[in-house]
Amino acid sequence: MTRQQPPFAATVSAEAQAAMAQLLSGEGGPEMAVTLLRNPVTRAGVRLAVTQQWKPIAKARAKRFGVAVSRSRMGGVPVKHVRKQATDAAADRRLLINFHGGGFLFDGGSLNETIPLAGLTGIPAITVLYRMAPEHPFPAAVDDAIAVYRAALADRPPTAIGVFGTSAGAVLTLQLLARIKVEGLPMPAAAGVFSGAGDLSMIGDCEAFLPPIMGTRTASETLNEYCGDTPRNDPMLSPTFGDLTGFPPVLLMTSTRDQLLSHTILTDLALRQAGILVDLRVYEGLAHAFWGWIDCPESEIALAAQAEFFAKHLES
Repeated sequence: MTRQQPPFAATVSAEAQAAMAQLLSGEGGPEMAVTLLRNPVTRAGVRLAVTQQWKPIAKARAKRFGVAVSRSRMGGVPVKHVRKQATDAAADRRLLINFHGGGFLFDGGSLNETIPLAGLTGIPAITVLYRMAPEHPFPAAVDDAIAVYRAALADRPPTAIGVFGTSAGAVLTLQLLARIKVEGLPMPAAAGVFSGAGDLSMIGDCEAFLPPIMGTRTASETLNEYCGDTPRNDPMLSPTFGDLTGFPPVLLMTSTRDQLLSHTILTDLALRQAGILVDLRVYEGLAHAFWGWIDCPESEIALAAQAEFFAKHLES
């Protein structure tokens, strides 16, 4: 039986309601995209189409927050640099490292997620264009993430580095922290896990009540190509199965119409049980990863919270 979204809450802004209504009006888009991504012939076209879809939001945000975007490589991995134009970013040793969403299948808004934080904090940021499934299953994305992190450590202390991601990028952020611990590297100053999951073996309770993010697939099913042959309870794939002690302070963010709300809450619980300093923010009535794609009053609040968190924890 097809699950339907309940009516939007009256407490949600008109701007957010309009954006969510437009998203829900589309039929079969996410499902078709995942199917086409499995075909090497159509994969590049789908990814390009997704990039073009997010481009107007990124362009508007770049203008609004006064940032410049450029490209390079770090640790052999392609990245986009996002810098506040009115500041001397080269003199700032701090760095924010973003891992974009998109189910590990496509770039689901790397600049949309990064531009506001670089603009609000004045901290130079990069967004990592890590390898994606189905061509590159786990641990390829984590290998890219750790390569970029090592390159960042070569130029600055770990106390000046923050890492964050939304959705798949939040999953990758936790996996990176687990990898950093195993390799004995110093932890970053802080981490943002925004609508993610630390246990890829389960289907979250909230997914039973909301339409799936990707057509008819649960989050766990969407990540089949990414997980590949790795057991879902492997602590390097699902970090909450492992030892989380020693992780840096973590900001977790989700919303009550987010299919990954349950996953985020369970990650919060696991981190607290490990003695990690955590800050959990749950927003009323908003869709999955709303801060990345909806320009509304609630997104302003969420983005300001992200900026405040990193400004507080990163040493200048």
